[in-house]
Amino acid sequence: MALIRVLDKHVAELIAAGEVVERPASVIKELVENAVDAGARHITVEIRDGGVTYMRITDDGCGFHREDVPTAFLRHATSKVRDEADLNVINTLGFRGEALASIAAVARVELTTCVKGEMVGTRYVIHGGEEILMEDAGCPDGSTFIIEDLFYNIPARMKFLKKDVSEGNAVAGVMERLALSHPEISMKFIRGGRTEIQTPGDGDLLSCIHTVFGKPFASGLIPVDYTMGGVSVKGYVCKPEACRPNRTMQHFFINGRYVKTQTAMVALERAYKGVMMVGRFPSCVLCLTMPAETVDANVHPAKIEVRFINEKPVFDTVYYGVKSALESRDTIHRVLLKKDAPKPFTRPVTPSALTPTPTVKTAPIVATPKPVVPTMPKRNFLDMVVDDDRPTELSLNDDTTAIPLPPEPPAEIVSDPIVEQEVIAEVIQPDSPVVEVADTIEQPTLFEEKKTVRVIGEVFATYILAEMEESLYLIDKHAAHERMLYNQLKASARVDEQVLLAPLAITVSREEHTALIENQDVLASAGISLEDFGGSSVLVRSFPMILSGQDIESTVQEIASGLANGGNEVLSAKLDWIYHSTACRAATKAGDVSRPAELEEIAQRVLLNEDIRYCPHGRPVCVEMTRKDLEKQFGRII
Repeated sequence: MALIRVLDKHVAELIAAGEVVERPASVIKELVENAVDAGARHITVEIRDGGVTYMRITDDGCGFHREDVPTAFLRHATSKVRDEADLNVINTLGFRGEALASIAAVARVELTTCVKGEMVGTRYVIHGGEEILMEDAGCPDGSTFIIEDLFYNIPARMKFLKKDVSEGNAVAGVMERLALSHPEISMKFIRGGRTEIQTPGDGDLLSCIHTVFGKPFASGLIPVDYTMGGVSVKGYVCKPEACRPNRTMQHFFINGRYVKTQTAMVALERAYKGVMMVGRFPSCVLCLTMPAETVDANVHPAKIEVRFINEKPVFDTVYYGVKSALESRDTIHRVLLKKDAPKPFTRPVTPSALTPTPTVKTAPIVATPKPVVPTMPKRNFLDMVVDDDRPTELSLNDDTTAIPLPPEPPAEIVSDPIVEQEVIAEVIQPDSPVVEVADTIEQPTLFEEKKTVRVIGEVFATYILAEMEESLYLIDKHAAHERMLYNQLKASARVDEQVLLAPLAITVSREEHTALIENQDVLASAGISLEDFGGSSVLVRSFPMILSGQDIESTVQEIASGLANGGNEVLSAKLDWIYHSTACRAATKAGDVSRPAELEEIAQRVLLNEDIRYCPHGRPVCVEMTRKDLEKQFGRII
């Protein structure tokens, strides 16, 4: 009995269709690219339920002749490639002849088309690869595809589709990239009866970027126009200060085709080296033009990956093009600074203006402190402790000229160092939280009283210097505060949230929007309540109380970036990452000016709590130097 047999035509078509049609976005991509190749000037795409139940693509291209319509739905039927030599010079977006056959194999398809100049058009219906009817139809020039019930005959494939919002976002992302790659074509995208994208089709890339990504993104761009070695690059890159925490806004197009290319990406980021913060990535919309024979798009079924005969010209063109654009912007900025800088120095240069000012200003400054100098030295020693009593005593001294008692209070205070230490201990203790002190004093109360923390000061507005027992401690205030907030968030079952008076609309990339919507429940558990606001925007209605006063927009964008690129599927892992990001945003930053009470609070918690030793990212919070080690450094002991 023979074990090997040829598959049925229908089964073979279903298998082959899986390579081309993965989701509704794949259908839209293939059909819109065909419309572009057909010379369309206006393309309209409409979807319902994320494109699963209904998709309609209308164009004003050349249309199909009636005799070509049934042939167009056969596998490997195309008008773009004639022989083997044509594969070496591909100037069209489509060329394999697989799209229509694959789509018709897994959906119900209806095509109405008319060639310019013909009086009657054609209506063709095909379901699951089987022709249903072909008849005359009255329709405008061009083609209209209606695709319904995608994967109706493959239930197993339906299970792999995501929510309607996610599938709709994927379609919107495809439309954005197609619109950017062809700004000369007016593209309209309708989703659930609402128009989300409508480009002018005037050939201006910047106006197309403005329509697709919005004014804030378009206003922070720098134009690029450079040609080198037969390769030209045109488009826009972001200003260094507008770089993003991920690469989702990097868009490269080669000969009108959206591609993902490591060569151009590395060249772009190399051009920004030295002007961009670490951990940030530039955004761009760059269109490269090169001879068709130097690039191969026949690498991946989706035609997103390409290969170059020689990568160096591509790298050099992108690198030097972006570099020159950034440098030209920098030179303008420097010139403005040089013009503005001399103004404050040129005006007071005249001797008449310089001579009177020092004498007038120094006279009162020197005269006023002298009468106060004899009384201040003894009292400055305790300014931090008995600050409230000093003004009253000074006022009494001003009113009464001779009082026999003034010498006695300074003598009592100066001769009593114990009083000073007790007052300092009383000032420090209320700053530390009552709950933690209660937890630590359950057993050895006497031992805890001996562990007193004395804050010496702060170094570089980042590190706290503190003394406890026989050791000197350097505490990273940001890492310590971040760990405290992280522990607090993790300990609570649900984060306390505050409802915003005015909900905040935040625009993110399509991938980030999908990640936020798919993780709404997880974000709600972390105290962030948001909802879909249409397009690629979300509406934030509440936020954690712990982040009061922080930049909500940048925090949500950072969380969205992590969810989109992290790949975490476990609920606890996602929550843990959100806690990390939230705590990092809310914590005091290195370089921030901190009040003495805040420094005292951080030092007390770190040194008296063994749970705060590392920040959530694994960096140490505190470094210890014992008195013995310090004295060895100065040669006091051997």
